[in-house]
Formats: sequence, C-alpha cells, structure tokens
Amino acid sequence: MKMLLPGTLAMAIIVVASNILVQFPIGNWLTWGAFTYPLSFLVSELVNRFHGVAAARKVVLAGFAVGLICSFVGTQIVGEFGPLVTLRVALGSGLAFLVGQMLDVNLFNRLRQAAWWRAPLISGLLGSSMDTAIFFTIAFSAMFIWIEPGNDVSWATGPVPLLGLGPLVPLWVSLAMADWCVKVLVDLCALMPFRLAISRYATKTA
Repeated sequence: MKMLLPGTLAMAIIVVASNILVQFPIGNWLTWGAFTYPLSFLVSELVNRFHGVAAARKVVLAGFAVGLICSFVGTQIVGEFGPLVTLRVALGSGLAFLVGQMLDVNLFNRLRQAAWWRAPLISGLLGSSMDTAIFFTIAFSAMFIWIEPGNDVSWATGPVPLLGLGPLVPLWVSLAMADWCVKVLVDLCALMPFRLAISRYATKTA
C-alpha cells in the first residue's frame, strides 16, 4: 500500500484541483479544469506501468472516491443559479471518471508489451474520449432530462455553431468537442513525462 501513496496523492490532488478549476471559464468553450483533469490518466498509466494493473485500479478507485466527496461538497454550495454541482453533473462526472479510467487501465495493460508510446497513447485517447462522451451527454443533453427534471439545461441544449464556426449543434456538443480537443493535446504532451519517468525508473532498477 505504501508504494501506491504517491500515485494516490497525485490522483487526489488532480481531482480536487480540477473540481475547483472547472468553476473558472476560459473563453466560450473551456474552463481551467479541462487542462488539469487529463493528467489523471497520466497518473494511472504510470502506476500501471510501474506497479501493475491491480495497483492502477486501486488508485482509480481512490480518485473516484475523492471525486464523489467533491461532488457532494459542490451540491451543498449554492451559487447564483443554484447548487454548483447538480445531480446530473455529479452522476455524469462520477460515471465518466470511472468508465474512462478503467478503460484506460485495461487497454494499457493489454498493450504494455508494445512500443513504449503505444499503450499510453491509445489507452489515454480512448479513455479520454469515453470520459468526454459520457460526462457531457449525461450532464447536459436533452435525452437525459428525466434524471433531474427540475434542472433547467436549456442553456446547454440551444443550437449554436459548432465551436463558433461549424454547423448548428447544441451548445453542450461544442463544450464537449473543445474539452475533447484539450484532452487529446494533453495526452500527446504527457508522452514526454511518461517517457522520462520510465527511463528514470529503468536507470534506478538497472
């Protein structure tokens, strides 16, 4: 358990920071949390690489628990338009994190014998894509209004040009697309620290 402490702490810090930073927008489509949250995939992948798939799952579950606590706290804080975290946001966030991270962990484990970059790149991209699709669909799409009928998400379902330039789509689709693009960018950039980490680990164990 002691060997998992750094990974567990890193995951917890990222989850808490992302839940705070998501309250601060950048332009029309993003928040600062979009840039910190994808680092959670890097943490689980490094734990997976160094300590195995079972250890990575434990770190993910720890992050999930921290996320639940953050969501609960958010439901108790009332802002200008109601609670900072609604039931749909909390449900979408928790399910997206768990499914996306577990997909990443399992794919990484299957690809761990391939070239060093293949496992983190493929598992990270697919895990991030699943995370984005689940969260924004559950939290904001009209098809899930039945989850929380009292939560008015009309602001997110109104048609706008995709990212301000493309065809008309619900606003939440643009938000999801922008979020996904940031995840892809962070996943690509994370290959460098991943490579450095495994190189240092190999040097220490040589």
